Amino acid sequence: MNFLDVFVKTLADQKINTAIISSIAIILLGYFCRKKDLFKDNTAKVLTNVVLTVSLPALAFKSFLVDIDEKKLTQGINVLIWGILVYIVLIILSKPLFMKFKGDQQDTMRVLAIFGSTTFFGIPIVTAIYGPTGTLYASIFNIGYRIFLYSYGYIKMSGLKLTMKNVKTMFLNPIVIATFLGLFIWLFQAHLPQVSVNVVDAKTGAKAVKQFAFLRFDQTLPQFNQILTYLSGLCSPLAWLAIGSTLGSVSFKEALSNKPTWYYTFVKLIAIPAINVAILAILSVTHILPVDLTALGTIVVMMATPPATVAAAYAISFDKDAVLASNASLLGTLGAVVLTPIWIVIVQIIGALGIFH
Repeated sequence: MNFLDVFVKTLADQKINTAIISSIAIILLGYFCRKKDLFKDNTAKVLTNVVLTVSLPALAFKSFLVDIDEKKLTQGINVLIWGILVYIVLIILSKPLFMKFKGDQQDTMRVLAIFGSTTFFGIPIVTAIYGPTGTLYASIFNIGYRIFLYSYGYIKMSGLKLTMKNVKTMFLNPIVIATFLGLFIWLFQAHLPQVSVNVVDAKTGAKAVKQFAFLRFDQTLPQFNQILTYLSGLCSPLAWLAIGSTLGSVSFKEALSNKPTWYYTFVKLIAIPAINVAILAILSVTHILPVDLTALGTIVVMMATPPATVAAAYAISFDKDAVLASNASLLGTLGAVVLTPIWIVIVQIIGALGIFH
């Protein structure tokens, strides 16, 4: 196998290079708009709120409005299991990875390394590269992320016990609600009340009558499904504009001159995704927890993201080296913009090895 040929072939893939170029171009557009003052100080925050409260919930819910099959069900379960196990692994490994740092600095770097911006940064890229199946896997993978972010992350940064307020925040989040509703429909669609729907075979053009669960709105309520389609379509471009606008609002000088921030960025964007690939390769080869290439790519992209906004907010709110958290967020975001396309190519090269089927 010629790795150079695989590398060139991957970059030549129109779907992949279009997604990479589009994301970088729109991020640069957001950066330019902020520098030219077309975007104001609060623009990134407004765009982010729209994405997190409207577009991403619509995208997450819509990703589950598909037929269930044995492969997707098996992969979905494996992604869910790994999505929980990986945070236990990272909680353990982050201690030696940051052992040369002490006190608040170590706590902040560990939490920011464990919890990336999987929702805001990761899912739009996964959707662009891996389509609806990737979005489905990403939404399932994020279940474990939210459990640990609002429990371990909060406790570690605050030094307090888990509060009822934090539990409510975790479960009343629009994305969480949309994910669990969608997951319920996807898993139990065969057992829900059915309705007859006229469908057209995409291959033959033949008309037929099929039975669908009444909550399969993509088939039973096309008007509502179209609204979901429009709203979910806003997710990637608005998120990328917000990222660009954020980068255009801050100074790079302090972050670029801070050595701990560089080390953190290496761990977060290179070491942690590599650890995921290595462990998943072993689990797939041994058939303990096999994942396919789409699931692997989804997980790698989700892990190669900058710090979660909530994690950085914890550092600022509880005065746990807020400057480090801000610098890590800046350099991590900049690094993720550069390294995510590289990881996508690496995943395709790994796929040529035949480990992930």
